[in-house]
Amino acid sequence: MKNIRNISIAIALVIFNSFFAQVAIGKQAVDGNSTVLDFNNVSENTKGLILPATSGFPTGTLVNGTFIFDVTDKKVKVYENDVWKSLSDAGNSSAIMANSSAETGKGVIMGEATSSADGVLVLESQNKAMILPKIATPHLNVKNPYPGMMCYDTASKTLAVFDGSVWNYWK
Repeated sequence: MKNIRNISIAIALVIFNSFFAQVAIGKQAVDGNSTVLDFNNVSENTKGLILPATSGFPTGTLVNGTFIFDVTDKKVKVYENDVWKSLSDAGNSSAIMANSSAETGKGVIMGEATSSADGVLVLESQNKAMILPKIATPHLNVKNPYPGMMCYDTASKTLAVFDGSVWNYWK
């Protein structure tokens, strides 16, 4: 009976921690306790976050803060105040490898147990944020950026997005 109780407690802790987990990629721990997803911040980092490449706008439940690389007009876009806004000029989508496999599942949700948003990766939290990969001067240091790559430029202190041709910077 004692073993069953110990196993039940262990399972409950695993489930609880999975709902409120913080994830660090490329490092041992996240910076602070206000982060859902955190990437390495090594000064030599040249790897960013690659946005999903879509043909036109995604269907399903859209929420503000959704990012895509739209291969139809070759632009990085964000969904804000129920409108798609371009974060880049028309770039180049020739490097994009099409994914022809059928999608299954709802994607990965981090930060909460469920979400009404429909995406490949959904970060859902009332009090935590995502820290983008940090790269100093990505236009100089990322040798082969992929269309839809996004990072934080530590030199200019801006959001940097690659449209397949050039880097675009946002304060």
